[in-house]
Amino acid sequence: MFRVLATLTFLGAARTVTGSKYLLEHDGTRVLLDCGLFQGLKELRLRNWEEFPVPPSSIHAVVLTHAHLDHVGYLPRLVAQGFRGRAFCTAGTADLCRLVLPDSARIQEEDARQANKHGYSKHHPALPLYTEPDASRALTQLQPMGYQRAIEVAPGITAEFIPVGHLLGAAYVVVRLAHGRSILFGGDLGRYNRPVLQDPSDATSVDVALVESTYGDRDHPVDDQGEQLAEVIRDTVRRGGRLIVPSFAIGRVEELLYWVRRLEQEHRIPAQPVYVDSPMATEALRFYSNRVAELDADMRPTQKSVAVFATARFQAVASVQQSKKLTASRRPGIVISASGMATGGRVLHHLAAALPNPRNTVLFVGYQAPGTRGRALVDGATEVKIHGQMVRVAARMARIDSMSAHADRGEILRWLGTFPAPPGKMYLVHGEPASLDALKALVVERLKWTTPISPQHKERVEI
Repeated sequence: MFRVLATLTFLGAARTVTGSKYLLEHDGTRVLLDCGLFQGLKELRLRNWEEFPVPPSSIHAVVLTHAHLDHVGYLPRLVAQGFRGRAFCTAGTADLCRLVLPDSARIQEEDARQANKHGYSKHHPALPLYTEPDASRALTQLQPMGYQRAIEVAPGITAEFIPVGHLLGAAYVVVRLAHGRSILFGGDLGRYNRPVLQDPSDATSVDVALVESTYGDRDHPVDDQGEQLAEVIRDTVRRGGRLIVPSFAIGRVEELLYWVRRLEQEHRIPAQPVYVDSPMATEALRFYSNRVAELDADMRPTQKSVAVFATARFQAVASVQQSKKLTASRRPGIVISASGMATGGRVLHHLAAALPNPRNTVLFVGYQAPGTRGRALVDGATEVKIHGQMVRVAARMARIDSMSAHADRGEILRWLGTFPAPPGKMYLVHGEPASLDALKALVVERLKWTTPISPQHKERVEI
Protein backbone atom coordinates (compact mmCIF):
# COMPACT_ATOMS: atom_id res chain seq x y z
CA MET A 1 0.00 0.00 0.00
CA PHE A 2 1.24 3.50 -0.84
CA ARG A 3 2.29 5.40 2.26
CA VAL A 4 2.49 9.17 2.34
CA LEU A 5 6.05 10.22 3.14
CA ALA A 6 6.66 12.07 6.38
CA THR A 7 10.01 13.53 7.36
CA LEU A 8 11.47 15.10 10.46
CA THR A 9 14.34 17.61 10.37
CA PHE A 10 16.28 18.43 13.54
CA LEU A 11 16.77 22.19 13.39
CA GLY A 12 17.89 22.57 17.00
CA ALA A 13 18.68 20.77 20.27
CA ALA A 14 20.61 18.17 18.28
CA ARG A 15 23.71 17.31 20.32
CA THR A 16 23.21 20.52 22.27
CA VAL A 17 20.65 21.68 24.85
CA THR A 18 19.33 24.82 23.19
CA GLY A 19 17.37 25.91 20.14
CA SER A 20 14.72 23.18 20.18
CA LYS A 21 13.08 23.08 16.75
CA TYR A 22 11.84 20.04 14.84
CA LEU A 23 10.31 20.42 11.39
CA LEU A 24 7.68 17.81 10.56
CA GLU A 25 6.68 17.55 6.88
CA HIS A 26 3.79 15.35 5.84
CA ASP A 27 1.94 15.26 2.52
CA GLY A 28 2.90 18.84 1.66
CA THR A 29 2.13 20.17 5.15
CA ARG A 30 4.76 21.64 7.46
CA VAL A 31 4.49 21.84 11.25
CA LEU A 32 7.27 23.12 13.51
CA LEU A 33 7.48 21.44 16.90
CA ASP A 34 8.98 23.96 19.33
CA CYS A 35 10.54 27.20 18.20
CA GLY A 36 13.47 27.82 20.51
CA LEU A 37 16.41 30.21 20.68
CA PHE A 38 19.97 28.99 20.61
CA GLN A 39 21.80 30.19 23.70
CA GLY A 40 25.27 29.85 25.17
CA LEU A 41 28.27 29.48 22.92
CA LYS A 42 28.67 32.12 20.24
CA GLU A 43 28.78 29.49 17.51
CA LEU A 44 25.33 28.37 18.66
CA ARG A 45 23.90 31.87 19.07
CA LEU A 46 24.96 32.71 15.52
CA ARG A 47 22.51 30.05 14.30
CA ASN A 48 19.68 32.34 15.40
CA TRP A 49 20.74 34.74 12.64
CA GLU A 50 20.92 32.17 9.86
CA GLU A 51 18.29 32.06 7.15
CA PHE A 52 15.57 29.64 8.18
CA PRO A 53 15.86 26.38 6.17
CA VAL A 54 12.35 26.71 4.72
CA PRO A 55 10.31 29.87 4.10
CA PRO A 56 8.53 30.61 7.41
CA SER A 57 5.42 31.47 5.38
CA SER A 58 5.29 27.83 4.23
CA ILE A 59 4.87 26.52 7.79
CA HIS A 60 1.22 25.74 8.53
CA ALA A 61 1.45 25.64 12.33
CA VAL A 62 3.81 25.70 15.29
CA VAL A 63 3.33 23.48 18.36
CA LEU A 64 5.03 24.53 21.61
CA THR A 65 5.83 22.16 24.48
CA HIS A 66 6.51 24.86 27.10
CA ALA A 67 7.50 28.48 27.59
CA HIS A 68 11.25 28.39 28.21
CA LEU A 69 13.15 30.51 25.68
CA ASP A 70 15.11 27.58 24.28
CA HIS A 71 11.71 26.19 23.20
CA VAL A 72 9.70 29.33 22.31
CA GLY A 73 12.15 32.23 22.04
CA TYR A 74 12.58 32.10 18.26
CA LEU A 75 8.85 32.50 17.56
CA PRO A 76 8.94 36.32 17.15
CA ARG A 77 11.78 35.95 14.65
CA LEU A 78 9.77 33.34 12.72
CA VAL A 79 6.76 35.66 12.69
CA ALA A 80 8.87 38.62 11.57
CA GLN A 81 10.09 36.49 8.66
CA GLY A 82 6.61 35.59 7.48
CA PHE A 83 5.03 32.83 9.59
CA ARG A 84 1.29 33.53 9.73
CA GLY A 85 -0.15 30.31 11.15
CA ARG A 86 -1.23 29.50 14.69
CA ALA A 87 1.13 28.50 17.48
CA PHE A 88 -0.64 25.79 19.51
CA CYS A 89 0.19 25.41 23.20
CA THR A 90 -1.44 24.87 26.58
CA ALA A 91 -3.12 27.75 28.41
CA GLY A 92 -0.31 27.84 30.98
CA THR A 93 2.29 28.08 28.22
CA ALA A 94 0.32 30.90 26.57
CA ASP A 95 0.26 32.79 29.88
CA LEU A 96 4.01 32.49 30.33
CA CYS A 97 4.76 33.30 26.68
CA ARG A 98 3.05 36.65 27.26
CA LEU A 99 5.82 37.30 29.75
CA VAL A 100 8.91 35.73 28.24
CA LEU A 101 8.60 36.81 24.61
CA PRO A 102 8.22 40.58 25.14
CA ASP A 103 10.87 40.39 27.86
CA SER A 104 13.26 38.58 25.54
CA ALA A 105 12.70 41.26 22.91
CA ARG A 106 13.32 44.06 25.43
CA ILE A 107 16.54 42.44 26.62
CA GLN A 108 17.79 42.04 23.07
CA GLU A 109 16.88 45.63 22.23
CA GLU A 110 18.64 46.85 25.38
CA ASP A 111 21.73 44.75 24.66
CA ALA A 112 21.86 46.26 21.17
CA ARG A 113 21.53 49.77 22.63
CA GLN A 114 24.31 49.10 25.13
CA ALA A 115 26.55 47.67 22.42
CA ASN A 116 25.99 50.73 20.26
CA LYS A 117 26.50 53.10 23.18
CA HIS A 118 29.76 51.54 24.35
CA GLY A 119 31.01 50.28 21.00
CA TYR A 120 31.66 46.68 22.01
CA SER A 121 29.98 45.08 18.98
CA LYS A 122 31.65 44.56 15.62
CA HIS A 123 28.30 45.34 13.97
CA HIS A 124 27.51 48.98 13.25
CA PRO A 125 24.83 49.42 14.27
CA ALA A 126 24.18 46.38 16.44
CA LEU A 127 20.62 45.14 15.91
CA PRO A 128 18.34 42.96 18.04
CA LEU A 129 17.32 39.56 16.72
CA TYR A 130 13.74 40.78 16.97
CA THR A 131 11.83 43.65 18.51
CA GLU A 132 9.03 44.02 21.02
CA PRO A 133 6.48 44.64 18.21
CA ASP A 134 7.61 41.32 16.67
CA ALA A 135 6.95 39.61 20.01
CA SER A 136 3.55 41.26 20.30
CA ARG A 137 2.57 39.97 16.86
CA ALA A 138 3.71 36.47 17.81
CA LEU A 139 1.46 36.54 20.88
CA THR A 140 -1.60 37.17 18.70
CA GLN A 141 -0.90 33.87 16.95
CA LEU A 142 -0.94 31.74 20.10
CA GLN A 143 -3.76 29.19 20.22
CA PRO A 144 -4.26 27.78 23.74
CA MET A 145 -5.50 24.20 24.08
CA GLY A 146 -6.50 22.01 26.98
CA TYR A 147 -4.55 18.98 28.10
CA GLN A 148 -5.41 15.53 26.73
CA ARG A 149 -7.58 16.78 23.88
CA ALA A 150 -6.39 15.89 20.37
CA ILE A 151 -6.93 18.61 17.79
CA GLU A 152 -6.01 18.93 14.13
CA VAL A 153 -3.27 21.57 13.98
CA ALA A 154 -2.74 21.22 10.21
CA PRO A 155 -4.26 19.06 7.47
CA GLY A 156 -3.62 15.42 8.33
CA ILE A 157 -1.80 16.20 11.58
CA THR A 158 -3.28 16.12 15.09
CA ALA A 159 -1.59 17.04 18.37
CA GLU A 160 -2.40 16.25 21.98
CA PHE A 161 -0.75 17.81 25.05
CA ILE A 162 0.04 15.60 28.07
CA PRO A 163 1.26 17.09 31.40
CA VAL A 164 4.94 16.52 32.00
CA GLY A 165 5.88 18.64 35.03
CA HIS A 166 9.00 20.82 34.50
CA LEU A 167 7.14 24.14 34.19
CA LEU A 168 3.63 25.55 34.43
CA GLY A 169 1.84 24.50 31.25
CA ALA A 170 4.60 22.16 30.10
CA ALA A 171 3.63 19.07 28.14
CA TYR A 172 4.87 16.34 25.95
CA VAL A 173 3.06 16.31 22.63
CA VAL A 174 1.68 13.25 20.85
CA VAL A 175 1.38 13.93 17.13
CA ARG A 176 -0.60 11.57 14.93
CA LEU A 177 -0.39 11.59 11.15
CA ALA A 178 -3.20 10.76 8.74
CA HIS A 179 -1.37 7.65 7.51
CA GLY A 180 -1.35 6.31 11.07
CA ARG A 181 2.16 7.00 12.34
CA SER A 182 2.54 8.60 15.76
CA ILE A 183 5.36 10.71 17.22
CA LEU A 184 5.97 11.77 20.82
CA PHE A 185 7.81 15.08 21.21
CA GLY A 186 9.06 14.99 24.76
CA GLY A 187 9.91 18.66 25.27
CA ASP A 188 11.64 18.83 28.65
CA LEU A 189 10.85 16.09 31.15
CA GLY A 190 9.97 17.18 34.67
CA ARG A 191 10.97 15.47 37.88
CA TYR A 192 9.38 13.12 40.37
CA ASN A 193 8.59 13.96 43.99
CA ARG A 194 9.54 17.64 43.73
CA PRO A 195 7.66 20.61 45.18
CA VAL A 196 5.39 23.01 43.27
CA LEU A 197 4.62 20.91 40.16
CA GLN A 198 2.98 17.52 39.74
CA ASP A 199 4.96 14.49 38.57
CA PRO A 200 5.27 13.73 34.84
CA SER A 201 2.40 11.78 33.30
CA ASP A 202 3.13 8.28 32.05
CA ALA A 203 4.17 7.90 28.43
CA THR A 204 1.92 6.49 25.72
CA SER A 205 2.53 4.05 22.88
CA VAL A 206 4.00 5.71 19.78
CA ASP A 207 6.03 4.76 16.74
CA VAL A 208 8.69 7.42 17.25
CA ALA A 209 9.79 9.31 20.38
CA LEU A 210 12.04 12.34 20.90
CA VAL A 211 13.43 12.38 24.44
CA GLU A 212 15.51 15.04 26.18
CA SER A 213 18.84 14.08 27.74
CA THR A 214 20.13 17.20 29.50
CA TYR A 215 21.18 15.16 32.55
CA GLY A 216 21.45 11.80 30.83
CA ASP A 217 24.89 11.16 32.30
CA ARG A 218 24.25 11.93 35.96
CA ASP A 219 21.87 11.79 38.88
CA HIS A 220 20.85 14.83 40.86
CA PRO A 221 21.98 14.94 44.49
CA VAL A 222 19.79 13.08 46.94
CA ASP A 223 17.05 15.36 48.26
CA ASP A 224 18.39 17.02 51.40
CA GLN A 225 15.16 18.80 52.35
CA GLY A 226 16.69 22.17 51.55
CA GLU A 227 19.75 21.83 53.81
CA GLN A 228 22.29 22.87 51.19
CA LEU A 229 20.32 26.03 50.47
CA ALA A 230 19.95 26.67 54.21
CA GLU A 231 23.72 26.43 54.72
CA VAL A 232 24.44 28.84 51.85
CA ILE A 233 22.02 31.35 53.37
CA ARG A 234 23.37 30.92 56.91
CA ASP A 235 26.97 31.29 55.73
CA THR A 236 26.19 34.48 53.81
CA VAL A 237 24.35 35.91 56.82
CA ARG A 238 27.34 35.12 59.07
CA ARG A 239 29.63 37.02 56.69
CA GLY A 240 27.25 39.98 56.55
CA GLY A 241 26.92 39.66 52.80
CA ARG A 242 24.25 39.58 50.18
CA LEU A 243 23.11 36.45 48.37
CA ILE A 244 22.58 36.93 44.63
CA VAL A 245 20.67 34.17 42.85
CA PRO A 246 20.59 34.33 39.06
CA SER A 247 17.40 32.45 38.33
CA PHE A 248 15.22 31.50 35.44
CA ALA A 249 12.32 33.89 35.87
CA ILE A 250 9.68 31.22 35.47
CA GLY A 251 9.76 27.88 37.24
CA ARG A 252 12.92 28.23 39.30
CA VAL A 253 11.85 31.33 41.24
CA GLU A 254 8.78 29.48 42.47
CA GLU A 255 10.82 26.59 43.86
CA LEU A 256 13.34 28.94 45.45
CA LEU A 257 10.62 30.83 47.26
CA TYR A 258 9.00 27.57 48.32
CA TRP A 259 12.22 26.46 50.00
CA VAL A 260 13.10 29.81 51.58
CA ARG A 261 9.59 30.07 52.99
CA ARG A 262 9.74 26.51 54.31
CA LEU A 263 13.21 26.99 55.84
CA GLU A 264 11.98 30.12 57.60
CA GLN A 265 8.91 28.36 58.94
CA GLU A 266 11.06 25.50 60.23
CA HIS A 267 13.44 28.04 61.85
CA ARG A 268 16.41 26.66 59.93
CA ILE A 269 17.41 30.08 58.59
CA PRO A 270 16.93 33.60 59.93
CA ALA A 271 14.25 35.54 58.09
CA GLN A 272 15.98 37.78 55.57
CA PRO A 273 14.69 40.39 53.14
CA VAL A 274 13.91 38.47 49.95
CA TYR A 275 13.80 40.58 46.80
CA VAL A 276 12.46 39.24 43.52
CA ASP A 277 13.95 41.72 41.06
CA SER A 278 12.25 40.58 37.90
CA PRO A 279 8.86 41.90 36.82
CA MET A 280 8.47 38.80 34.69
CA ALA A 281 9.10 36.50 37.66
CA THR A 282 6.64 38.47 39.79
CA GLU A 283 3.97 38.17 37.12
CA ALA A 284 4.76 34.47 36.71
CA LEU A 285 4.08 33.97 40.41
CA ARG A 286 0.60 35.34 39.78
CA PHE A 287 0.04 32.89 36.92
CA TYR A 288 1.18 29.98 39.09
CA SER A 289 -1.16 31.11 41.86
CA ASN A 290 -4.04 31.37 39.37
CA ARG A 291 -3.46 27.79 38.21
CA VAL A 292 -3.13 25.99 41.53
CA ALA A 293 -5.11 23.04 40.17
CA GLU A 294 -2.07 22.24 38.01
CA LEU A 295 0.32 22.34 41.00
CA ASP A 296 1.18 19.79 43.66
CA ALA A 297 -1.58 19.25 46.19
CA ASP A 298 0.53 20.75 49.01
CA MET A 299 0.82 24.02 47.05
CA ARG A 300 -2.91 24.60 46.95
CA PRO A 301 -3.82 27.36 49.40
CA THR A 302 -5.95 26.75 52.46
CA GLN A 303 -7.72 29.24 54.67
CA LYS A 304 -4.63 29.34 56.89
CA SER A 305 -2.08 29.58 54.05
CA VAL A 306 -3.06 31.71 51.10
CA ALA A 307 0.20 33.29 49.89
CA VAL A 308 1.97 30.05 49.05
CA PHE A 309 5.11 31.76 47.70
CA ALA A 310 5.43 34.70 50.12
CA THR A 311 8.37 34.61 52.54
CA ALA A 312 8.34 36.56 55.82
CA ARG A 313 10.06 39.62 54.35
CA PHE A 314 9.19 39.28 50.68
CA GLN A 315 9.40 42.24 48.33
CA ALA A 316 8.78 42.35 44.60
CA VAL A 317 10.97 44.94 42.88
CA ALA A 318 8.88 46.55 40.19
CA SER A 319 10.50 49.62 38.66
CA VAL A 320 13.95 50.22 37.23
CA GLN A 321 14.43 52.93 39.87
CA GLN A 322 13.68 50.44 42.67
CA SER A 323 16.11 47.97 41.12
CA LYS A 324 18.87 50.58 40.94
CA LYS A 325 18.24 51.56 44.55
CA LEU A 326 18.43 47.91 45.62
CA THR A 327 21.69 47.42 43.72
CA ALA A 328 23.24 50.49 45.31
CA SER A 329 22.08 49.80 48.89
CA ARG A 330 24.45 46.89 49.65
CA ARG A 331 22.07 45.82 52.45
CA PRO A 332 22.24 42.12 53.33
CA GLY A 333 19.45 39.98 51.97
CA ILE A 334 18.56 37.56 49.21
CA VAL A 335 18.19 38.94 45.68
CA ILE A 336 16.59 36.63 43.12
CA SER A 337 16.85 38.05 39.62
CA ALA A 338 16.89 36.93 35.98
CA SER A 339 18.48 35.62 33.87
CA GLY A 340 19.32 32.14 35.11
CA MET A 341 22.60 31.83 33.19
CA ALA A 342 23.54 35.48 33.81
CA THR A 343 23.33 36.24 30.11
CA GLY A 344 21.28 39.42 30.44
CA GLY A 345 18.67 41.26 32.46
CA ARG A 346 18.73 42.99 35.85
CA VAL A 347 20.86 40.33 37.50
CA LEU A 348 23.90 41.66 35.63
CA HIS A 349 23.73 44.92 37.60
CA HIS A 350 23.53 42.98 40.86
CA LEU A 351 26.47 40.81 39.84
CA ALA A 352 28.58 43.80 38.82
CA ALA A 353 27.99 45.29 42.28
CA ALA A 354 28.35 42.07 44.28
CA LEU A 355 31.14 40.09 42.63
CA PRO A 356 34.11 42.17 43.89
CA ASN A 357 33.04 41.79 47.56
CA PRO A 358 34.17 38.54 49.28
CA ARG A 359 31.33 38.80 51.83
CA ASN A 360 28.77 38.17 49.10
CA THR A 361 27.65 34.89 47.60
CA VAL A 362 26.40 34.09 44.11
CA LEU A 363 24.26 30.96 44.02
CA PHE A 364 23.47 29.13 40.79
CA VAL A 365 20.47 26.82 40.91
CA GLY A 366 20.20 25.58 37.35
CA TYR A 367 22.07 24.32 34.32
CA GLN A 368 24.76 26.68 33.03
CA ALA A 369 25.31 26.22 29.30
CA PRO A 370 28.85 26.38 27.90
CA GLY A 371 29.74 29.90 26.80
CA THR A 372 27.45 31.67 29.26
CA ARG A 373 28.60 34.06 31.97
CA GLY A 374 27.09 31.73 34.56
CA ARG A 375 29.16 28.81 33.30
CA ALA A 376 32.31 30.92 33.48
CA LEU A 377 31.57 31.83 37.10
CA VAL A 378 30.84 28.30 38.29
CA ASP A 379 34.00 27.15 36.49
CA GLY A 380 36.05 29.56 38.60
CA ALA A 381 36.56 32.65 36.45
CA THR A 382 38.49 35.37 38.30
CA GLU A 383 36.87 38.10 36.21
CA VAL A 384 33.93 38.36 33.84
CA LYS A 385 32.80 40.95 31.34
CA ILE A 386 29.55 42.75 32.18
CA HIS A 387 28.23 45.54 29.96
CA GLY A 388 31.58 45.80 28.25
CA GLN A 389 33.60 46.12 31.48
CA MET A 390 35.74 43.50 33.21
CA VAL A 391 34.54 42.81 36.77
CA ARG A 392 36.77 41.15 39.37
CA VAL A 393 35.33 38.05 41.04
CA ALA A 394 35.95 37.85 44.80
CA ALA A 395 32.50 36.72 45.98
CA ARG A 396 31.89 33.11 46.93
CA MET A 397 30.39 30.92 44.18
CA ALA A 398 27.87 28.25 45.18
CA ARG A 399 25.85 25.81 43.14
CA ILE A 400 22.86 23.62 43.90
CA ASP A 401 21.94 21.08 41.23
CA SER A 402 19.08 19.49 43.14
CA MET A 403 16.70 22.26 42.06
CA SER A 404 17.04 21.42 38.40
CA ALA A 405 13.68 21.18 36.66
CA HIS A 406 15.10 18.56 34.27
CA ALA A 407 14.85 14.87 35.02
CA ASP A 408 18.18 13.17 35.72
CA ARG A 409 19.18 9.87 34.18
CA GLY A 410 17.36 7.81 36.80
CA GLU A 411 14.17 9.81 36.34
CA ILE A 412 14.43 9.62 32.55
CA LEU A 413 14.76 5.85 32.74
CA ARG A 414 11.85 5.72 35.18
CA TRP A 415 9.70 7.67 32.74
CA LEU A 416 10.80 5.59 29.75
CA GLY A 417 9.70 2.57 31.74
CA THR A 418 6.12 3.87 31.62
CA PHE A 419 5.88 3.33 27.84
CA PRO A 420 3.43 0.46 27.30
CA ALA A 421 5.81 -0.76 24.59
CA PRO A 422 9.17 0.52 23.34
CA PRO A 423 8.88 3.10 20.54
CA GLY A 424 9.91 1.80 17.14
CA LYS A 425 12.57 4.51 17.03
CA MET A 426 13.85 6.84 19.72
CA TYR A 427 15.83 9.99 19.12
CA LEU A 428 17.80 11.54 21.96
CA VAL A 429 17.80 15.33 21.80
CA HIS A 430 18.38 18.36 24.05
CA GLY A 431 21.69 17.18 25.50
CA GLU A 432 25.42 17.65 25.18
CA PRO A 433 27.28 14.75 23.51
CA ALA A 434 28.49 13.21 26.78
CA SER A 435 24.96 13.14 28.21
CA LEU A 436 23.48 11.78 25.00
CA ASP A 437 26.00 8.99 24.67
CA ALA A 438 25.72 7.99 28.33
CA LEU A 439 21.92 7.83 28.19
CA LYS A 440 22.03 5.90 24.94
CA ALA A 441 24.13 3.21 26.60
CA LEU A 442 21.83 3.09 29.64
CA VAL A 443 18.71 2.64 27.50
CA VAL A 444 20.27 -0.35 25.79
CA GLU A 445 21.76 -1.82 28.96
CA ARG A 446 18.86 -1.40 31.38
CA LEU A 447 15.75 -1.31 29.18
CA LYS A 448 17.08 -3.65 26.47
CA TRP A 449 15.68 -1.33 23.79
CA THR A 450 17.06 -0.81 20.32
CA THR A 451 19.93 1.66 20.36
CA PRO A 452 18.55 5.23 20.34
CA ILE A 453 19.71 7.70 17.70
CA SER A 454 21.34 11.05 18.50
CA PRO A 455 20.76 13.10 15.34
CA GLN A 456 23.04 15.80 14.01
CA HIS A 457 22.02 19.41 13.50
CA LYS A 458 19.83 19.73 10.38
CA GLU A 459 19.68 15.95 9.93
CA ARG A 460 16.53 14.85 8.08
CA VAL A 461 14.94 11.44 8.68
CA GLU A 462 11.92 9.64 7.36
CA ILE A 463 9.10 8.86 9.78
